[in-house]
Amino acid sequence: MDSLDNAVVWFNDHYGYVLIVLLVGAGLWWGTRTLLVQIRMAPEMARAIKEQPPKAESGAAQISAFRAFCISAASRVGTGNVAGVAVALTIGGPGAVFWMWMLAIIGGATAFVESTLGQLYKVRDGVDYRGGPAYYLSRGIKNRKVGIAMAFVFAMAITFTYGFVFNAVQSNSITSAVDLAVDVDGEWLPYVIGGVLAVLTAAVIFGGVHRISGVSQVLVPAMAVLYVGLALLVVLTNLTQLPGVVRDIVESAFGWREFVGGGVWAAIMQGMRRGLFSNEAGMGSTPNAAATAAVSHPVKQGLVQTLGVYFDTLIVCSATAFIILLSNPDYGSDLEGVQLTQTALAQQIGSWAGPLLAVILFFLAFSSVIGNYYYGETNIAFFTRRRWVLNVFRLIVVGFVFFGAIAKVSLVWNLADLFSSVMATVNVVGLFAIGGVAVLLLRNYSEQRSRGLDPVFHRDDIPGLTGVECWDGTDPETIREPARVVDVRQ
Repeated sequence: MDSLDNAVVWFNDHYGYVLIVLLVGAGLWWGTRTLLVQIRMAPEMARAIKEQPPKAESGAAQISAFRAFCISAASRVGTGNVAGVAVALTIGGPGAVFWMWMLAIIGGATAFVESTLGQLYKVRDGVDYRGGPAYYLSRGIKNRKVGIAMAFVFAMAITFTYGFVFNAVQSNSITSAVDLAVDVDGEWLPYVIGGVLAVLTAAVIFGGVHRISGVSQVLVPAMAVLYVGLALLVVLTNLTQLPGVVRDIVESAFGWREFVGGGVWAAIMQGMRRGLFSNEAGMGSTPNAAATAAVSHPVKQGLVQTLGVYFDTLIVCSATAFIILLSNPDYGSDLEGVQLTQTALAQQIGSWAGPLLAVILFFLAFSSVIGNYYYGETNIAFFTRRRWVLNVFRLIVVGFVFFGAIAKVSLVWNLADLFSSVMATVNVVGLFAIGGVAVLLLRNYSEQRSRGLDPVFHRDDIPGLTGVECWDGTDPETIREPARVVDVRQ
């Protein structure tokens, strides 16, 4: 078993460089093809997230753009924003933060393309929708056999990685945070935490996508605002030190001293690795959430999910970075991960901050668990719609949540890195094959906006488009009406 673990670690360490080149290259490519859509259309992102869908013909409420955003944010915003950033700072120094920011801006273009495709190739699921890379790979790639094979590999990888292992990682981080906060001796605590998490998880995931989106819609904004509020309190109480911290971030990213000592490379690698794990741009996870929204044009959800990348990295991850860096951290100490963030926060605003952060992390990680679960569910549905299979999957997810709270098995975590690398590779290769369709959709959207219209897409708008199940103009949100004209100056 140790030899297998070592082999997986060796592969992850070496392939990690290839993966970074692949994802950064994809971001630069799609940023160029879309004329920096992730920057120039920022106002459109804020507008798109507020759109409310009409009710379905049955009268049932549909998933809004904001709810779909919350499902993806639930998966993104978790221990990676608290523990992952702390690890990046410990290994790569302050410069890692700069490269995290850069990767978010570059990766925003890839996030736009993959989420737009997720919307375009979504399928009907009763009154709702589902979709993601497994769907757009199997339906969009011209060579049917190749597309199905890629979809199968992706669906297997994301189901294992997000449905099982990442959820165990989240519950394990919750245990670490609570253990430091309450300082209780005894081996029983992880079992209690695991049991509570397992029960809460079961209560949500057996309720379907509407319960998942409803819980995410409440938990994610509330906990993120509370956490960022704590970071702002730290910044305001150390306002005179802020310029120095920003200078350290930039200088450590490019400084001559760091370059000679190898620190620049460490900062780049850690910033990019942790940034990729946190914002997930190009990983193929967020298109699964993007596909659930009932919107009038696929580009709208592409823009919303690009905003999600910024929310995750530029706001939440930056909050962690400033909390730690304003506390003059000792990078050589035994503290690491979430405990480094807890200690820094307690140092700044009092001992009560540690337990509060444990509560915040509990709910952020729990929201990640249910967001991760949905990614697995929608890919299980790609294979089969049998109810008993889905229920077995749900039970296994609950089991992994409990397992993660009480145990650490390095092979399982390392396998998660391996499978997530497979996910990202398959997804990015697929985007290079069919991503041009997203560019055409962006042109269609921009042309309608230039005429003062609220863009509505029908699949006939792009000649030769195949494999698209929805967007025939019959769904309520895609019915073209004169009343859909909007003021482009808004």
